[in-house]
Amino acid sequence: MGSKKASSYQFSSKVWLYPGQNAAWHFVRVPKKLSREIQTRYEGMTRGWGSFPVDATVGKTTWKTSIFPDKKSGTFLLPLKASVREKEGIRVNITIQISLTVRI
Repeated sequence: MGSKKASSYQFSSKVWLYPGQNAAWHFVRVPKKLSREIQTRYEGMTRGWGSFPVDATVGKTTWKTSIFPDKKSGTFLLPLKASVREKEGIRVNITIQISLTVRI
């Protein structure tokens, strides 16, 4: 997969609920500038649906997941697991601090 090193990024983003019937998926958007940086740095290393595997940390909770490209917003989306939301008291419309490490 190449010799690139994993990089960590920190950002804040507002939690939102995926729209639609029976919506239960909570997400945050990786900022556009940071999304472009990740896309450029790790070009050609994506997985299914153009995703990148990451370790995400919010508060004291770290989990393995993926970020997914969202063509509409031009950003990556980070899904927030229910167990993480519960442990960290995360709700829709609050802004949270995230640390993200791309796993390569």
